[in-house]
Amino acid sequence: MQLEINVIDAFTDSVFKGNSAAVIITNSWLSAELMQSIAMENNLAETAFLVASHSEDLSSEDRAAYDIRWFSPLTEVDFCGHATLASAFVLFSKHPSLISISLSAKAVGVLTIVQTATGKIQMDFPNTKPERIRDAPESLLAGLSIAPVEVYRNSQAYFIIYNAESDVLSVVLDNQSLKQLAPLKLVVTCLADSKIFDKYDFISRYFVLSTGSEDPVTGSIHTGLAPLWAERLGKNELMAYQASSRGGVLDCVVVGDRVLISGNAVQYMTGIISV
Repeated sequence: MQLEINVIDAFTDSVFKGNSAAVIITNSWLSAELMQSIAMENNLAETAFLVASHSEDLSSEDRAAYDIRWFSPLTEVDFCGHATLASAFVLFSKHPSLISISLSAKAVGVLTIVQTATGKIQMDFPNTKPERIRDAPESLLAGLSIAPVEVYRNSQAYFIIYNAESDVLSVVLDNQSLKQLAPLKLVVTCLADSKIFDKYDFISRYFVLSTGSEDPVTGSIHTGLAPLWAERLGKNELMAYQASSRGGVLDCVVVGDRVLISGNAVQYMTGIISV
């Protein structure tokens, strides 16, 4: 069996930046074992698999509906923002007449995706604003080379607030201590206030504590970061920069219990895999 595969750099307008994801569209679901093997072979943060949904009328030229599943090299995951953006980029590229796409996933429901007037792809996600915690775990505090100003938490991660960009950029993690907090992740963030980042509202870095790795750009964590900073800054439209070595830009709009996250994407590779 031969399958088309597309590798997309998401949340960037330049190849080798942003976060890479593979996208595979099939007529029916492959077995979970085969999807996991393909994701392991790809060895990217996520591989997204899509199948056209039969729950909506797909004859419309301007709308499409798909079911989506995301796999890391190790396991299936509930939700992945950058692979969702990559998937939408592939669908919009293949079908230029599309105005909107609905992607359905068990854990997050139906995600509505459109292209904005600027050409960016906008995704509609649930708001996952974190709550402040007063008594942070000792393993969290011990695992940070720079003490946090405030600590927040949602179901995905601990949110570490710093006062200075230099703290976000230079903090060192003690993974031996922090891995005790897995499966939760860790995001460090601060207000953007220097000439380097003057066009952004806030910056962040995001870490997977179970492996000690830093994620290049993470759509899902901004469903918590955006409402957190929206409240602190008194504005609902924000531009964010994830300051990994690859870097990525995310436009965020907080609308009640939803967060709209937009970004660019670029094609890195298209090919055929044989399985």
